[in-house]
Amino acid sequence: MEDDKQINVHELVFDRFGCQDVDGLREYYFMRPNKTCDSAPLDSYIWREYYDVKKCVVDEHCMLMTECDDGIMAAAIPLCREEDLPKYFELLERYFNEVLKKPLIIFLADEEGVTALKEAGALSDYEVSEEEDLKDYLYDAEALRKLAGRKYSKKRNHIHKFEEAYEGRWEYRTLGAEDKLDILSYLSEWKLKKDEVGEGSGIDANEESFDAMESLDAEILGVHDILNNDCVFDNVRIGGIYIDGRLRAFSIGNYNPREKMAIIDIEKADPDIVGLYQMINREFLIHEFPEAELVNREDDVGLPGLRRAKLSYYPVGYARKYKLVQKDFNEA
Repeated sequence: MEDDKQINVHELVFDRFGCQDVDGLREYYFMRPNKTCDSAPLDSYIWREYYDVKKCVVDEHCMLMTECDDGIMAAAIPLCREEDLPKYFELLERYFNEVLKKPLIIFLADEEGVTALKEAGALSDYEVSEEEDLKDYLYDAEALRKLAGRKYSKKRNHIHKFEEAYEGRWEYRTLGAEDKLDILSYLSEWKLKKDEVGEGSGIDANEESFDAMESLDAEILGVHDILNNDCVFDNVRIGGIYIDGRLRAFSIGNYNPREKMAIIDIEKADPDIVGLYQMINREFLIHEFPEAELVNREDDVGLPGLRRAKLSYYPVGYARKYKLVQKDFNEA
């Protein structure tokens, strides 16, 4: 790579993150260790409208930038090899300072990236703070596939109740293009029920999360975009549970091969059906991610109910995230 000082930051172009980038930029996401849900491109795509995600490819490496509703411009830690992080971090900093005339701010910085930048001395002029409510929950994949042992007895009991109630009436399916209308129809039904109970309820009667989020509409828009763009649909894994021939739960995820990690981006189920959340959780991993050793089920966004639900599956660790803010920036 040529020296960063020779790159004219005023010539850098950040384009909107599009459906073609889910596959086209995939290699950049896996260049270095990263266990967050942002370590694969699907998350960037789902939230590209909500956060106005833009990307810039420089010398076969990639940088991402976002703009929040309050007008704050922020970035992600560059998608590059670990040894190249200081170079591209400096380039990103120069773009913010010289072109945008703003201090560099990075939200959701992964712990591995932050550690590498600290060791390189690149964060001496930055305030670094952990975003505690946004850490991702990590699980042992085989433990969630088997649900063995006393600590998972309640999960198994819910599954047994489901199997007894719907014996011969349910099936798991890997979902493809022919199932898009089923997914959209069920998603609409799920949203209506969600609107009835209200945001933030967190846990249903069966001790499973509603996947409650303030930005629910943006997430649903992301699902529609996945289903309506084959270049995205072909790069994700989708599975669902049918009861009496009707889709009653589905999950969408993608895979980080470097970390051997399944990332569960979307999970929807009928909260009134006992054991259905537990079934889709288990069956999705069994059928779509048999090779996964780790599972990332994202964060709890600070909701106590959602936190209890995620803790009930006994995480083996967390993918911690940090906020980086450049200090003492003075616009020239």
